[in-house]
Amino acid sequence: MEAIKIKVLPKGQITLPKKIRKALGIREGDALVLIRRGEEVVLRKRKTLFELAGSLPNLGLSLEEMREKALEEIAREREKDLR
Repeated sequence: MEAIKIKVLPKGQITLPKKIRKALGIREGDALVLIRRGEEVVLRKRKTLFELAGSLPNLGLSLEEMREKALEEIAREREKDLR
């Protein structure tokens, strides 16, 4: 695990170093999820509906059904992160 020092700007903003963005495939406009774990903060790239849809078996699901499945997956990930 690599520790990198960053500063919080006056409006609460931070800059993710370029090598971290590149390594994680984070691009401008990507959505991230911030998870608080006690005294720590974890940032995770948020999965899109299209990424989650690709992981689902072809069950002939409608877009709304895929959305519901995606929300269930996000809820499971959040529960896992809180443990």
